[in-house]
Amino acid sequence: MNTGNIVQVIGPVVDVEFPDGKGLPRIYNALEIEYEVHGQPTKLTLEVQQHLGDNWVRSIAMSSTEGLKRGMSVTDTGGPITVPVGEAVLGRLFNVTGDAIDNRGNVNYTKRYPIHRPAPSLTEQDTTAKILETGIKVIDLVCPFTKGGKVGAFGGAGVGKTVVIQELINNIAMKHGGVSIFAGVGERSREGNDLYKEMSEAGVIDQKDLSKSKVGMVFGQMDEPPGARLRVA
Repeated sequence: MNTGNIVQVIGPVVDVEFPDGKGLPRIYNALEIEYEVHGQPTKLTLEVQQHLGDNWVRSIAMSSTEGLKRGMSVTDTGGPITVPVGEAVLGRLFNVTGDAIDNRGNVNYTKRYPIHRPAPSLTEQDTTAKILETGIKVIDLVCPFTKGGKVGAFGGAGVGKTVVIQELINNIAMKHGGVSIFAGVGERSREGNDLYKEMSEAGVIDQKDLSKSKVGMVFGQMDEPPGARLRVA
């Protein structure tokens, strides 16, 4: 693996120098730093964003850069950030690097996919417009959703956006046999905890048998760096 050294740290931005002749990491490659913070072993993931010249790359940290110093060793993983996929993610909470944050132990996954992947080719896509029945009458009548499309819900605090999302997740699972991924971007830790409890109470997350859950959740919380929130989105 290609190894470099930190030359500059500016908040969540970390510049890394790699030796001559070994090449630079590709854009979006994940870099890893293993070090100690207050005596505790820590692993920090960076994502390459720019080649600066003179064998320098500019990267964005996916978690706090506390404790980083110039000269620390940085390892190029050779590929983008990867996350677990499959039934193992159902009912679990993850951060941007695919680590479980729900204190339920390790995830028994069999596959990990990179977060940067080519878009499906046109031949793989269904170009026929189809309506997605949500089971919520007012939505299906007034503003029906198109399969494969994007929908935004805007509203103030406490008006019921999350309730609608929970109902959509549950109805889609029951009617269409599908599962959902909930991405919480810029959420407060308290809000994420409340949402997890609400989904458990609604039966969307089955605490006794996680494989029966209808949703996996990933969070880039408010106290995390901008890079983490961006990649969760």
